[in-house]
Amino acid sequence: MERKTVEDVLQQGIYGPLETKPEERRKYLGTLRERIIVALTKNQVAETNIYPQVEQSMKEYPQAQLLLNGNMAYEELSKYVKLAAKNKLEHKIVTNKEHDTDIGLVLAMSTAIDKKEILVSPKVQMPAQLPQKKGLFAKLFKR
Repeated sequence: MERKTVEDVLQQGIYGPLETKPEERRKYLGTLRERIIVALTKNQVAETNIYPQVEQSMKEYPQAQLLLNGNMAYEELSKYVKLAAKNKLEHKIVTNKEHDTDIGLVLAMSTAIDKKEILVSPKVQMPAQLPQKKGLFAKLFKR
């Protein structure tokens, strides 16, 4: 192991310990992208319903950890905290005052799993009304 120089010790004392990929860690609530199973944006977390992909992933990966954005209201996060408790998963609310991220929830492992697609696509909105089929009489009498 390499010995630390006086310069290294002073730098760490001033700026804190060296960290790999600090920008990525700020974006993904303190973890690396390669460790993430599934992630939701703040808007997705704020929705009233729980995303089934998150619930399914919690069941598939019982050793995962749930990270929640502490800059959001607890009312928005509570349904996922309850879901984590129900699945006996560790959860942590992460607050970063210096940097705000659009990510609201991350389900991550302690080691790399390298999933290709981590962000859950927004729910597809159903049209307000499906076009009604015209019956035989409507076609004949052209209403």
